[in-house]
Formats: sequence, structure tokens, C-alpha cells
Amino acid sequence: MINQQINYIQQIYRIILTLIAIWFINLIWPFISDVILMLVFAFLFTTLLLSSVDTFERKIGNRGLSVLGVVIILLTSISTFIGSFISQISIQAQEFSERVDQATMMSEFKSLGDKMTSAMPSFMKSEESSSDYLANKLTEVTQSVLGSLGSLVSIVGNFMFIAIMVFIFTIILLSEYHKFKKVLVNSIPNKFFELGLKLIYNIEKSVSSYLRGQFLSAASVGGMSIAGLLLLNFFGANITLVIFIGIIAGLANLIPLVGPFVGMIPALLIAFMNNLGNDAATSHMFLGTIPSPFFCIDIIFMFLIVQQIEGNLITPALVGKSVGLHPMLVMIVLLIGGTLLGPLGMLFAVPATGVIKVIIKEIAFVRKNAHLL
Repeated sequence: MINQQINYIQQIYRIILTLIAIWFINLIWPFISDVILMLVFAFLFTTLLLSSVDTFERKIGNRGLSVLGVVIILLTSISTFIGSFISQISIQAQEFSERVDQATMMSEFKSLGDKMTSAMPSFMKSEESSSDYLANKLTEVTQSVLGSLGSLVSIVGNFMFIAIMVFIFTIILLSEYHKFKKVLVNSIPNKFFELGLKLIYNIEKSVSSYLRGQFLSAASVGGMSIAGLLLLNFFGANITLVIFIGIIAGLANLIPLVGPFVGMIPALLIAFMNNLGNDAATSHMFLGTIPSPFFCIDIIFMFLIVQQIEGNLITPALVGKSVGLHPMLVMIVLLIGGTLLGPLGMLFAVPATGVIKVIIKEIAFVRKNAHLL
């Protein structure tokens, strides 16, 4: 009886400690959330690059040089891609600015307004649907968008700071990964040593499998985006930098359901710059019925199809299979993660669920075989 009372007191004590811990974490979370996010990203990048670093280390026998070599290759690839894309888009923007001044833009928008107004049913026409009104509004919107590009400096600056910190954390983790892991393993009690090793191995395997599935999904999105844009070019869309746009859409797809729409923005911008002044592109009709100047509706529709295929077929199948989750469960956790934390919640929902599944599985094994320990 006394032992039973002691057990009840211990359980109440543990519950109180748990509630206090939750309250404390909730209190300090706004101050540490950014750091935690950086560390999580650094861990994901470390998991992704670890096998390459280990391979280099086996060949040259130096951990520091191995990390340096992999980092240099990665930075060179990223810098080359970003530099090439910015250079090409700058050339196109310069050619566009030399070819089209404000008067020409106003004239083109007025012509576009005339065509859109004439395509409207009579009951939809009003003073606000006149070609002059539409031309003025389109010009205002265009100038507003171009003027607001300066406000992106602060956003880019914040992103660069986070990227640099993640980069530094990743280098540290890559350099000291096996030492950190050894310290963690040494802290496991002898009674649970084998179970602890198994848990660490399964968590590493789950995260690495998730990343592999994500990159396969990203490659699929990139390939479908490139194929779709080339198909639109076959019908006269005149979109350049197709490979760059496809790669951007694929890489952005690492945040689930977002990538195709990120790729859509440069595609629309390039289609506008290339086709302004082209009567055939200005008067283009989507499916022969809906006005789609500069093939804008065609581009949006194509990326919507890519997003639907990726969100409903590719990601649930590839990512779910990689972490051992049913595709339906993947969709549910993606929705829950997106509802709670937005795009970042969607990014971490599946690997977090995979890790939780591994932990629950090991706990169930321990409970079932506790008498053998």
C-alpha cells in the first residue's frame, strides 16, 4: 500500500515537472525559435553532406580538409548557378528596358485593354472596364511592382544572415559529427546501450531517407516544369531560361507544395518581358476561349498541374515510402504542419513524424521486452 502511494506521488511529481517544462519552453520559445530553426536546418544539411565528407576523409585521411573540399564544391556550384541566373535575367531586363519605354508600355497596355474589353460579355462592360482605365491600372501596377523591389533588400539581408549562420553550424556539425555522436552514445546507460544505438541509427536512417525522397520529388518537379515550359514554347510562349526556372522550381519544392509557384514567378516575368509588343502573344487565347496575354494563364495552369501531381502523387508516394509512412498519413501531417507553422511546418512535418514513429516503435519494443532487460 505504501509503495503504491509512493508510485502515485512520483507520477504526480513527474506530471508537475513536465507541465513546468512545457510552460518554460513556451515562455522562452520566441527568443530561441530562430536558433532552433537554424540548428534543425544545419542538421538536415549535415545529414545530406555527411556521406560525401566521410568518403573524402577515407581517401585523404583528414576530416578538416574533407569538410573544406565538400563545402568549396557546394559553394562553387551554388554561386555559379545563382550568378549565371542573375546575369541572364539582368541581360533580359536591360534589353527590355532599352526596347520598351513608359510610352510604349502604356500603348501596349491600351491595346491589351481594348482586346480584353472586346472579349468581355456586354453585361460585364462598364466605365472601369474601358481600355484607358485598364491601361492606367496595368501601368500603375507594373511601376508599383518595379518600385517595390527595393523593399526586398531587408528580406534578402535577413535571409543571408540566416543562411550564413546555418552554413557555419553545418561546418561545425560536419567537422565534429562523429565526436558528438560518440559523446551521445557514451551517455547511454549500459542497460539500454544496444537499444540506444539502434534508436540513433534508425533516426539517422529515417532522416536521410526523407531527404533522399525530397530530392527525388524536387527532381521530378524540376523535370515536369522544364517539360511544361518547353511545351508552351512549342506553341509560341517564347520563354527563355527554361532550365534555370525548372531548377528553381525543383529546389524550392523542398518546402512542400511551394516550389512550383516559386518557379511560376520568373516564368511570368520573362514571358512578359519577351512578349510585350508581340501582337500574337498579346492576343493569345487560352484553350481558344479565354484571353491569356503573354501566355500568363497558360503558364499558371501548367504550374498548377505540376503542383497537383507533386502534391497528390509524387510527394506522398516518394517521401512516404522513404520514411515508411502511408501516403494518406503524409498528406495529413503535411496539412497539420502547414496549419500550425506554415511552409516551415510542412517542411518538418514528415521527418518529425518519421522520427516520432521510430521512437514510439522502440518504446513499444522496450515495454514488450522489459522483463529481459
